[in-house]
Amino acid sequence: MKNSKIKVGITHGDINGIGYEVIIKTLMDNRIYELCTPIIYGSPKVAAYHRKALDIEGFSLNNIKEVSEAHPKRTNIINCVDENIKVELGKSTRSAGESAFKSLEAAVADLEKGLIDVLITAPINKKNIQSKEFHFPGHTEYFESKLNSGKSLMLLISDKLRVGVVAGHVPISEVANVVTKENIMNKLEVLNTSLKKDFGIRRPRIAVLSLNPHAGDEGVIGTEEIDVIIPTIEEAREKGIMALGPYPADGFFGSSDHTKFDAILAMYHDQGLAPFKALAFDSGVNFTAGLSRIRTSPAHGTAYPIAGTNVASAKSFQEALYMAIDVYRNRENFEEINKDPLKMSEGAKNS
Repeated sequence: MKNSKIKVGITHGDINGIGYEVIIKTLMDNRIYELCTPIIYGSPKVAAYHRKALDIEGFSLNNIKEVSEAHPKRTNIINCVDENIKVELGKSTRSAGESAFKSLEAAVADLEKGLIDVLITAPINKKNIQSKEFHFPGHTEYFESKLNSGKSLMLLISDKLRVGVVAGHVPISEVANVVTKENIMNKLEVLNTSLKKDFGIRRPRIAVLSLNPHAGDEGVIGTEEIDVIIPTIEEAREKGIMALGPYPADGFFGSSDHTKFDAILAMYHDQGLAPFKALAFDSGVNFTAGLSRIRTSPAHGTAYPIAGTNVASAKSFQEALYMAIDVYRNRENFEEINKDPLKMSEGAKNS
């Protein structure tokens, strides 16, 4: 086992949103420093601006130039942006997008090198961050391009449910084209592996949602279930993946069937995320499953309308930090167990 003190990287996200507020509120809890060493990739000047706007006292930052200088009992910060950056609370600006990317770029570079163990990303504005360097619909796709061979899954998690999606940041007009046997199988494989490796579930049960209303009503309202989804579920089960369905989304969530599964695979973004956020908006976590490194994020956005008003809840960011640490330790345990067949067989007896 490695040292239990985990180095947690944090990107500051869009500086005009609530990123710094939820970061500061989370790190004001001194118990955090017993679990990890936090390192913000951002701007001491911007952090000070937000601290003053929020009228927060008794919280300071340790300015460092690189991870090796991090103080284990302090919140550390590495400056990644131009010191002349201007904060305009509640506004989408080009400079805010640029600073969000610079923070992300620096943090991911250190994550790739293993200088930090996990990364929590504060919310970005998906429009103002666009550039030649960042041309992705969101964080998930960026991380997939940087840290993976092409297989990842956006997984929303709370204490009530875990929801992944086949078609993530995809326009509704293109969803049916993305819902293919290959894509569904890829997501099922990533989800099944993640549930075992990242969450310690030995025999995960996965519910697969339908694409059409009423699961197509035997072809009356669409044939994707018959032609694509059902055959893929059957193939997945042959591979040892306990996938069940397809379930019509409305009845599935309305009848509380979601409580009977370890995870749910929705066909598209709002089908899975709308009920998830209705049930767990304040505490939900966005986890990118399938990556070689660990990345989590709060399940909310920049929240421009309340930026600087000191009313933002830090619960989702707190949960994102705790989850990153838990997943890191679960991966260590998974690797240790799989190195020792005896421990694996003992685990099977106890499960």
